[in-house]
Amino acid sequence: MLLQNCHLAPSFMPNLERIIEQNAEKPENVNRDFRMWLTSMPSDIFPPTILMRGVKITYEPPRGLRNNLIRSFSTQDKKSFEDCNKPLQWKKLFFGLAFFHALILERRKYGPLGWNIPYEFTAPDFIISFSQLKMFLNEYQEIPFEALNYMVAEANYGGRVTDP
Repeated sequence: MLLQNCHLAPSFMPNLERIIEQNAEKPENVNRDFRMWLTSMPSDIFPPTILMRGVKITYEPPRGLRNNLIRSFSTQDKKSFEDCNKPLQWKKLFFGLAFFHALILERRKYGPLGWNIPYEFTAPDFIISFSQLKMFLNEYQEIPFEALNYMVAEANYGGRVTDP
């Protein structure tokens, strides 16, 4: 069983805690092979008793420009990466996009010096930009750099930025 984003269901957390406590008192009522996975962002509403009963795994994005670049490249499967009508331009522009994404993520750690508001740039921002880049390269004879720049910098990433 998987319960995702438990931090978004604060009203359910006491019920979940009660259910887990009841089953802990009578372990014979629970199948030996039953496992429950919970996902959550760090939250004050998550019951500590549930945390104490389970195995905890944390995932933190890599730190540093180099690690962010490696992460962007490692998420690509070879077939999808090589599947473009303009391979030379694709590889150069993909590197530029991956570098831009890594730079944006790194800039967050400088707080008010990087951004006035702590923006949450995420993997989906990169994925949509990646898809658009490939689409523009495959469908247009001449690369529409202005459109690409607008879509990635202004729409996909810039859409979150409220500060001029």
